[in-house]
Amino acid sequence: MTEVSVTMQVGPGAVAAPAPPLVVEHVAKSYELDGGRIMPVIGDLSLTLREGEIISIVGPSGCGKTTLLNTLCGLLAPDAGRIRWHGREVAGQPQNVGYMLQKDLLLPWRTALGNTMLGLEIRGVPAAQAEDRCRAMLDQLGLHGFADQYPSTLSGGMRQRVALARTLVNEPDVLLLDEPFAALDFQSKLLIENDTVKLVREGRRSLLLITHDIEEAVSLADRVIVLSKRPTRVKTVYDIALGGDRRDMMAARQTAGFSDYVRQIWADLDVVLQ
Repeated sequence: MTEVSVTMQVGPGAVAAPAPPLVVEHVAKSYELDGGRIMPVIGDLSLTLREGEIISIVGPSGCGKTTLLNTLCGLLAPDAGRIRWHGREVAGQPQNVGYMLQKDLLLPWRTALGNTMLGLEIRGVPAAQAEDRCRAMLDQLGLHGFADQYPSTLSGGMRQRVALARTLVNEPDVLLLDEPFAALDFQSKLLIENDTVKLVREGRRSLLLITHDIEEAVSLADRVIVLSKRPTRVKTVYDIALGGDRRDMMAARQTAGFSDYVRQIWADLDVVLQ
């Protein structure tokens, strides 16, 4: 099952709706192996990420989820298809897109504040302004009092909060997250999920999350996309309709219908894996 983007015709004087932040149309990607063999990783894949929307992507291990994100953010060039950011095809890495990996990749010789300031320094933001923004972001993510600590003194959850602060302080319109909470204990995972979703939803940002945790996928997302085995395609799309406060991950997991979504998606994945 693939998604198809639709272009609406507007009459004279009408205002066209803004383009979605991300539209992927029939993208394919392969790798060349030793001996000249070609390994297809992404098949014919299409999806649309709308403004203010959170999408979770799940699929079997090795199906090409990370390759997909690397292609979307311009680190890899697709072999076929189109990737449009805000209605335009972009050569190289798109602007206002934050990419966060499972590993925090903090620089050990920089403090939490120094790591958070890195992107703003590269952009030439004045030091005093950058420091104020970064301290405020660290405080917002529950790291008040830890700005001057080095990564080696922080817990895994705190390190991920610093990495998230480093990503968010640049005020991206879109976040691409590649299993950023996978290595955390359950309590830390819920707390950081809450912080992430709150900042995304309140800022009307868009989020594309790769995860192997089906419960995480359902509790965070407005839609869950299930990918097939390699060469990966969109197999199924689930629209997640849960009541209550969608910024509270524990409350979302206790909502009527949550377990049904998890069972359906797990069944879909189980079919993919067989």
